[in-house]
Amino acid sequence: MANHKSSLKRIRQEKVRTLHNKYYAKTMRNAVRKLRATTDKEAALKLYPTVQKMLDKLAKTNIIHKNKAANLKSSLTKHIVALG
Repeated sequence: MANHKSSLKRIRQEKVRTLHNKYYAKTMRNAVRKLRATTDKEAALKLYPTVQKMLDKLAKTNIIHKNKAANLKSSLTKHIVALG
């Protein structure tokens, strides 16, 4: 266990940040799953900008890696094109 006040505070802060990051990462994964599950091209095209924005924001704040965001956006775009 930590001995310093600052270490105890850091542990408390990390718990809060971890929960926050887990929530947004899970929300992103669900949005990606929802987009991949759609079979209607019009619905997918409507949903894609929101998912793309979410991926960009999470990559910007280092919750996910920027390359992972790019790979996900690329694969989702391929999925949408294949629906046509």
